[in-house]
Amino acid sequence: MKLWTGQTISELGSRITRDGVPLTAVIVLHAQPSQMGIITAIGAASILLFGLLAGMWVDRMRRRPIMIAADLGRAAILATIPMAAFAHRLSMTQLYVVIALAGFCTVFFDVAYQSYMPSLVERDNLLEGNSKLAMSSSAAEIAGPSLTGILVQLITAPVAILFDAISFLISAASVALIRKPEPPHQPSSGQPHPIAGLRFVFGHPLLRPLALFSVTAFLFLGFLGPLYVLYAIRDLRLTPAELGMAIGMGGVGSMIGATLAPAIGRRLGLGHTFIGAAITMAAAYALIPLAQGPRPMALIFLIGSQLVGDFAFTAYFVNALTLRQSLAPEDMLGRVNAAMQLLTRGVIPLSALASGILAGAIGVRPTITIAVAGILSASVWLIASPIRHLGPKDAL
Repeated sequence: MKLWTGQTISELGSRITRDGVPLTAVIVLHAQPSQMGIITAIGAASILLFGLLAGMWVDRMRRRPIMIAADLGRAAILATIPMAAFAHRLSMTQLYVVIALAGFCTVFFDVAYQSYMPSLVERDNLLEGNSKLAMSSSAAEIAGPSLTGILVQLITAPVAILFDAISFLISAASVALIRKPEPPHQPSSGQPHPIAGLRFVFGHPLLRPLALFSVTAFLFLGFLGPLYVLYAIRDLRLTPAELGMAIGMGGVGSMIGATLAPAIGRRLGLGHTFIGAAITMAAAYALIPLAQGPRPMALIFLIGSQLVGDFAFTAYFVNALTLRQSLAPEDMLGRVNAAMQLLTRGVIPLSALASGILAGAIGVRPTITIAVAGILSASVWLIASPIRHLGPKDAL
C-alpha cells in the first residue's frame, strides 16, 4: 500500500513533466520538429546506455535504496527547470540535460521496482499487484494531462513541472516507510555479465517473441512520441487544455485495461490477449493520422485513439510483465527486466531522431502513418510464435 500510494502520486507528477516538457519546448522555446526529436531521443537514450548496467546493479544490491535514491535525484533535477524559468535563463540545452539526467534515474527506478515487486508481493499475487500499479498509472493518465493543460495556461509549463519534483519527494518518503525487509541477496547462479539478461530473454521460447514484438512496436511508437504534441498543437490547432483532455481519455482506457487485465488474460488466454491487444493498439493509433477537419472532430479522433489504444496497451503490459516476473529466476530478475526495458525504450532514441528528420522531409502526418503501419507489423512476431498457443489455463 505504501508503494502503491507513493507511485500514484509520483505518476501524477510524472504526467505533468511528460507533457509539460514538450509544451515548454513548443510554446516557450519555439522548438522545431528536429529539436522535439532530440528531446525524445535523449530521454530514451538513458535505457540504451545504462539499462543493462542498472539490471546488474539491481541484481547485486538491495532494491529499495535504489528506488529512494532515484526518486530524490529526479526531484532535484526537475526543480532546476522552474528555477531557470524564474531567472529567465531557460534554454533547449538545459531541457536536454534535465531530460538526460532524469532519464538516468528513471532507468534505475523502473528496473528496481519491477524486480522489487516479487519480494514485496507473493508471486501468486503478482498479477493483482501489477494491475493495481497500472491502475495508478492510468489514474494519473486521466488527471495528469488535463491538469497539465490547465497549469500550463495558468502558471506556464516550466512552473508546472515543479509539481512533479514534489511528487518524487513524496514517492521517496513512501518507499522509505516500507518496513517489510527484503530477502537476503542471493549471489547470482548464472553469468554475472550484464548481457546475461538478454541471453535469457532470447533463449526463452515465450519471452523471445514478446521481446521481438516490443522492439518492433516501440521502434515505431518512437515515431509518435516527438511528433504528437507538435501535430496536435500546430496541425490540428488544439489548445493545451484540449490536448490534455485527449491524453486524459487515454488514461480512462488505460484504467479499464488495468482493471480488466487479469480477467481478460484468464478468460481469453494469454495468447489471444497478447495478439488481440497488439492488433487493437495499431487500429486505435490509426485514428491519429486520420484526424482532420474542425477542431471538435479532430479532438474526437484523438480521444478515440487514446481511449482504445491505451486500453489495449495496458492490458498487454500487465499480463506481459507478470509473465516475465514469473518466468525469470530471482537472481536474474533485475537483468531480465533491464533487458526488456532496453528492447522497448532503448530503440526510441533511434526512431525519435529518424522521425524528426522524416517529418521534416515528408511531413508530420505521413510520418505518423508510417509509424502506425510499423506498429501493426509487430503483431506478426506474436502470431508466428508459441505465444498463440497459450490458453486460459496458462494465465497467471
